[in-house]
Amino acid sequence: MMDAGPFEILISALLVLGGVFALVGSWGLARMPSLMTRLHGPTKVTTLGVGSLLVASMIFFPAIHGTYSAHELLITLFLFLTAPISANMIAKAHLHRQGRQIDPNPMDDIAEGLPKTGLGTGWATFQGLDTDKLKIPR
Repeated sequence: MMDAGPFEILISALLVLGGVFALVGSWGLARMPSLMTRLHGPTKVTTLGVGSLLVASMIFFPAIHGTYSAHELLITLFLFLTAPISANMIAKAHLHRQGRQIDPNPMDDIAEGLPKTGLGTGWATFQGLDTDKLKIPR
């Protein structure tokens, strides 16, 4: 075993920071008014919290025990790659499941539903492929 020395402060700060991020993300998940705003808690804030805890673990084991492991690094990479993709898929599924109506959210000023789709509107979530203009052999 080695003496951690200056690493103790860094490890402690990362643990406290990770705990604060995880707490704020969990509170946001429970308190936000609609599904679309609730996605921000677990995907952004909690991901940073768990990432901070894993980085603290990556520093702790080599500094204290002298052992190196790639497990924490792989978990961190997997977490940072999958959280935004899963949030995007949940949001798209929610939009398509609701059709043209989404959860009314006073924070978004969207009470009448989604904007109109089509060319020139700037909103392409439900814009389908124009198969008449494609030259697909039958």
